[in-house]
Amino acid sequence: VGLAIVAFGVVAVSNNAQVITTKLGLPLAGVIVVVFLILLTFLARWTTFGRHVYAVGGNAEAARRAGINVPRIRVLVFMISGATAAMGGIIFASQVNSVALTFPPGNLLLNAIAAAVIGGVSLFGGRGEVRGALLGAVLIGTLQNGLNTLSVSNGWIYMITGFVLLGAVTLDTFAVRLQ
Repeated sequence: VGLAIVAFGVVAVSNNAQVITTKLGLPLAGVIVVVFLILLTFLARWTTFGRHVYAVGGNAEAARRAGINVPRIRVLVFMISGATAAMGGIIFASQVNSVALTFPPGNLLLNAIAAAVIGGVSLFGGRGEVRGALLGAVLIGTLQNGLNTLSVSNGWIYMITGFVLLGAVTLDTFAVRLQ
């Protein structure tokens, strides 16, 4: 019953998105991103759960020996990841006004990984911030939008994004080795 009430509430707010965007001056997707940014930053920075997530990401065995329930933390992190992916899917479907088997585009996973790594999230675990991942996403989006504006072919856009990701991963690898 509670889930149905929440679902109807989300649909009601989404149906009145123009009213919300007119009053706030922001698109509804932007408001949702800001809300998620605030909530997830609070969760990662100022809660015990956030410290446990960083501990498990840095060294799962050390976290287990410190008394952290590693499987529980992993399941909760995957649940949060699934919820944010679902919200992103809903926003994406609302922007293109349809859903098809070809959605999302093939480079969406590459963009997500590139945004996180460029934003400072370590592929080796234990480091990173929510705002860094958001800034990485803005950088990747700006790069691809600029290349599309210049009428660069999709193949070149994929290669340039891949080179930017390769550079970020290389810098991350050197940073981990220097520690």
